[in-house]
Amino acid sequence: MYDILFICYGNICRSPMAEMIFKDLVYKNNKKFLFNCTSKATSMEEHGNPIYPKAKEVLENNNVTIEKHYANQTKKEDYNKYDLIICMEKSNYYDLINIYNGDPDNKIKLLMSYTNREEEIEDPWYTGNFEKVFNQIKEGCECLFDYLVDEYNSKEN
Repeated sequence: MYDILFICYGNICRSPMAEMIFKDLVYKNNKKFLFNCTSKATSMEEHGNPIYPKAKEVLENNNVTIEKHYANQTKKEDYNKYDLIICMEKSNYYDLINIYNGDPDNKIKLLMSYTNREEEIEDPWYTGNFEKVFNQIKEGCECLFDYLVDEYNSKEN
């Protein structure tokens, strides 16, 4: 089983969107046995807050199942709990390096790196581009999902 942690700054827009989109892919493809995922923040700024209303709205408009979610900050001990730690932008990556005291197992990745593009996913809380961000995250999650399913299948054969 792959344990995946999605990360963004506040855990109210991008990382919960990634969590819900990825879980939706998992359920629709009958791969619940293969994946466990959640999302957290690098900051405490939004701790305890639910998914931002506009992020929730774009998920609903795209028929993505939304689970109950409250923002939570990642802690140093999370590093050893997850197989992959997927962040939305480089500043998240650098924050995680500080929180986890490095990345000795090379677990921290940018979501869009699975699309073979090293672009970052902008924070829609500031830009208002929730649909654009949804599409980026969806593409990144689909590529991550395919990559991990292929990896799993190659180990099984």
